[in-house]
Amino acid sequence: MALKEIAREFQGKAAHLALRMPISWVNIITGPPAAVDGRTLDGRTQWFLQLLARSRQPALHQLSVAEARTDFDTFMQLMSGRPAPVGEIVDRTANGSTGSLRIRIYRPAHSVARLLPTILYFHGGGFVIGSLEGYDLACRYFCARSGCAVVSVDYRLAPEHKFPAAIDDGVAAFRWLSAEAAQLGLDPSRIVLAGDSAGGTIAAVAAQELRGEPHPPCLQWLIYPATDLAGGTASHKSCGEGFLLTAADMEWFRGHYLNSPAEIDDPRASPLRAADLTGVAPALIFTAGFDPLRDEGEAYANRLTAAGVKTIHREFDTLIHGFIGMRGALQAAARAMDDMVAGLRHELAQLGR
Repeated sequence: MALKEIAREFQGKAAHLALRMPISWVNIITGPPAAVDGRTLDGRTQWFLQLLARSRQPALHQLSVAEARTDFDTFMQLMSGRPAPVGEIVDRTANGSTGSLRIRIYRPAHSVARLLPTILYFHGGGFVIGSLEGYDLACRYFCARSGCAVVSVDYRLAPEHKFPAAIDDGVAAFRWLSAEAAQLGLDPSRIVLAGDSAGGTIAAVAAQELRGEPHPPCLQWLIYPATDLAGGTASHKSCGEGFLLTAADMEWFRGHYLNSPAEIDDPRASPLRAADLTGVAPALIFTAGFDPLRDEGEAYANRLTAAGVKTIHREFDTLIHGFIGMRGALQAAARAMDDMVAGLRHELAQLGR
């Protein structure tokens, strides 16, 4: 093992020990609670952010694309907790928009369903970073706790493949899964379009484009989605520094993803800008209080509701962007993930009535 890898492993273990300190100690060390827009940051999350600042790691936007991808996957694997038990994990390929896409299929243990409901999951990472490997533990968790199969999609990333490559792959992945579902033991009438951050954007846009399909998605499950790449909401200003995802990071992502700033107005880049949202799948939208994307996620929920789409929006007001990758380190993140999965299970159960 290289010295750099040894150091990284040691730092990861030290951080976990620090994050598990008694909350009374954490409150003393962190000082006064951080508050923004009438919200108070979770104490352990504040301590995590302070530890991150003390590590003097370069900011994401200061890294090369290759470095950012490696660091992000390492972070997800360190912070996502222990592997949840699932019945089967299979890697295979699906038909993408321009060729084969790598996918990973997770099946729950002890399921007796003939055809399983399925979460078609698109990972986060600003359309630039993130991978099947980085999101493996999160997808295991979603599978084990929801009772659904999870199909995780390795869509094309920028800057090698700029807008709208990721969107095209998302739509193609759904159409492939819908056609192949029964042969895979999955229910084509119960496919949930899901994703976090940029993956939430892919799911939201795909839900718009697929509303006329023979088997449209039954739900969209959007976790702190990016719905307007202009970044002009109040939360981009109030939460754009000091809460993991920064305004500079967002600019870095946009610069790699878009061919030109003019594409921000395209509804396939900014789904909030779609002229008509009627007829899209019902939506579960979850946002974080200390997240630059908070307000645009809420705005998208409001637009869907105004269009007559059944929409449930919940804000986890003490958490930061990226919390689904922190289940193993932050209790508030773990509770939020439990709540999100419970909401998904409830809505799927309602569909069967």
